[in-house]
Amino acid sequence: MARSTPSPVCLGAIAGAHGIKGLVRLKSFTARAEDIAVYGPLQDARGARQFDLALVGASRGALIARIKGVEDRNAAERLKGEKLYVARDRLPPTEAGEFYHADLIGLAAELRDGAPFGRVVAVQDFGAGPSLEIGRASGDSVLVPFTAAVVPVVDIAGGRVVVVPPVGLLEAPPPRRKGRSR
Repeated sequence: MARSTPSPVCLGAIAGAHGIKGLVRLKSFTARAEDIAVYGPLQDARGARQFDLALVGASRGALIARIKGVEDRNAAERLKGEKLYVARDRLPPTEAGEFYHADLIGLAAELRDGAPFGRVVAVQDFGAGPSLEIGRASGDSVLVPFTAAVVPVVDIAGGRVVVVPPVGLLEAPPPRRKGRSR
């Protein structure tokens, strides 16, 4: 089943206030962190509010920005956790083999033989490279490395990915031993 391309796309989030003059700390989800500011005003998830950003620096892994209309620390603190979006048509097209994370969320995950495996619920990166979080029908989820060996097919138009689970991923964990360990 084909799915429509999601819009808008989340480019970052406000991590909190910086100082007392209304500056905010930003977590950027763009390939180059600074690129969050090149797409013009960003918006909230509903498109009800716009955020006109001006980057002023970086501190402790976050960008520091001024947002037009945010003049003091209290106003900046109220924005903590706000996700920043841009309309999909303002983003550059992807190259072959490239995907926006937003394009992957919601895709059906199938095994190589076509059997259902779950649905992509998130793209995670804990430092060792991206992983797809696959929600299973049982209610649990599994992380699979987002590599060509484990996810050999990404069919955005067809609304699916093919997953070749690594050995041991689908096996039940061994029972825990009771008692003291030696």
